[in-house]
Amino acid sequence: MTSTPTPLTQVDPARLTEVLDGRWAHVRRDAREKLGTAHYATVHGETMTEARDRATRLAADLATTGTVAFGYPRAYGGSDDAGASVVSIEMLAQADLSLMVKAGVQWGLFGGAVQALGTQRHHDEFLPRIISFDLPGCFAMTETGHGSDVQQLRTTCTYDPATQTFDLHTPHQAARKDYIGNAAKDGRMAVVFAQLVTGGQRHGVHAWLVPIRDADGNPMPGVTIGDDGPKAGLLGVDNGRLSFDHVTVPRDMLLDRYGQVAPDGTYTSSIENETRRFFTMLGTLVRGRVSVGGSASSATKVALEIAVRYGDVRRQFSTPGEEREVVVNDYLVHQRKLLPALARSYAFSFAQEELLCTMHDVLGAEAVDEGAQRELESRAAGLKALQTWHATQTIQLCREACGGAGYLQENRLPGLKADTDVFTTFEGDNTVLLQLVAKGLLTGYRDAFGSLDGWGKAAFVAEQVRETVLERTAARALIQRLVDAVPGREDDVPFTDRGWQLKMLEDREEHVLEGVIKRLRKNAATHRDGRQFDVFNDVQDHALKAAEAHMERIVLEAFVAGIERTADPAARALLSRVCDLFALTTIEADKGWYLEHSRISPPRAKALTGAVNELLAELRPHMRTLVDAFAVPDAWLNCAILAEEPRRQETMAAHDSTLRAQGTEPQAEETATDLELAPAQ
Repeated sequence: MTSTPTPLTQVDPARLTEVLDGRWAHVRRDAREKLGTAHYATVHGETMTEARDRATRLAADLATTGTVAFGYPRAYGGSDDAGASVVSIEMLAQADLSLMVKAGVQWGLFGGAVQALGTQRHHDEFLPRIISFDLPGCFAMTETGHGSDVQQLRTTCTYDPATQTFDLHTPHQAARKDYIGNAAKDGRMAVVFAQLVTGGQRHGVHAWLVPIRDADGNPMPGVTIGDDGPKAGLLGVDNGRLSFDHVTVPRDMLLDRYGQVAPDGTYTSSIENETRRFFTMLGTLVRGRVSVGGSASSATKVALEIAVRYGDVRRQFSTPGEEREVVVNDYLVHQRKLLPALARSYAFSFAQEELLCTMHDVLGAEAVDEGAQRELESRAAGLKALQTWHATQTIQLCREACGGAGYLQENRLPGLKADTDVFTTFEGDNTVLLQLVAKGLLTGYRDAFGSLDGWGKAAFVAEQVRETVLERTAARALIQRLVDAVPGREDDVPFTDRGWQLKMLEDREEHVLEGVIKRLRKNAATHRDGRQFDVFNDVQDHALKAAEAHMERIVLEAFVAGIERTADPAARALLSRVCDLFALTTIEADKGWYLEHSRISPPRAKALTGAVNELLAELRPHMRTLVDAFAVPDAWLNCAILAEEPRRQETMAAHDSTLRAQGTEPQAEETATDLELAPAQ
């Protein structure tokens, strides 16, 4: 049940790179040219102190390269280009993740908060020094007792009209600011998020610029600074803790774009509703979440390049009757590890590009579009969750694929694994983020949850789901044409039919979301006592499934749209086959759901595995091309086993010459099928 597409031809990796680099290709090229040296690469085996000192030096160096100011206004040397600012961070992630986080804190979170939440006077006074790294800073939001639930932060900042100052206070240990990058060593100022209180009334979370160290590096009066100490990874990032004991903050240090306090203590805001104001403020900081997802994908690409290139030279076992051992990439089990992960990384590249374009347009708009902003936040949350989970799983898989060599620090993989592990909870816990996506899907057709029992008949609900889902789809016209072209008898449709693949993911999303709605309606009728927590908690797992299904469909559609933009025919054909692999392995991974819900028959489910294996065989000759297209500078890879590639190839050439001298012709490499020949590193 597979079609017979045109055979693939060899593709110039540069043609794929052009497609992957996307709208901000110039930023990626600039980073490779200016920063693609060993100077910016990670250093293996450093102590925490050495790593922190090096990260600080490199951050200062970065400030002189012109690669850190893209997102800032032109008046301060930037280009008002939010998308470029995220891409520059993604590129740093390929070189050194500690440096990426250090830069992200300084120019993304700290500087970004001053830019987004402050006004002209804050920009004029602080942005030049932030951009030049003359003013190292922190983003002090997370508290020991409150991470994801930012709206309930316990730190207070109370205004006193008699002195025209704020009193910033940490009421207890659980309210201290924790895990704060740049706090333990370098930060001299922090953007501190706290509850604004004036005239005895709270007005929700706002942000202040607060000096935390003097010019000599000593804590300011009332500020207690602690060190989070050694971590599993990111040794170069000086995470610390901040507590404030009635610290005096001048009135003009309130970042007051969305909320102002007059000298007499009167509070005003252009957004009257406190919740709307809070989410508008946080929405302007969405770049951090987009950066983390993109950086996780960047690190994953590095791991995949190492594993694929090593798999092309690492030999293990010979087939019966042959002298030459088989390279591990020729084993089906090895292809099963690396190629689906590689296909998923390609899919995320196109989804990230689409997200970046949306973010750039939404943040660059003159007026705030709350609907577009909510959609952006939802998409950023869901994609960040999928990308960081993919990074955690794939980097471990690549480590195993490299055997004992993958366990050595000199081969980069242990560092990638340790440094990215926190990304699944960094900038938002992934489970919480998927709940945000699910809530966005539900509120897409219902503004409030208060009248669940009045949502109408199931048929009406299903229609509302379909309309909502379709409205949220990118490249809708193209996708709809492909879906509409799928014949009625799906068992006869080739697995490589793009419309069928899209329809399978779309149907799953609609069905799962419809199921969530039906259960919510039932729960609302059962819990007449108004316990909203119970209504939603009972379907939490179902809601997360809906969110994941929604995001995987969005990712596939972004991949399809990316292929449509590809001009080179050979590159387009290869990307189409990689897209097939992504779609089919996504369906295969959830085969149980498709069988349970009669979306696929048992015979077709069995045939699906064979179709995937056929794709793996077809893509095997192109594995190296696919990773070369990531265009990671060799100096950034910083991997000892890759430096040995030429020596290994020379050794095998010498081995072949010896066989020929003995009258034996070296055997061509073939995929081993016997179970006893599976590679054991």
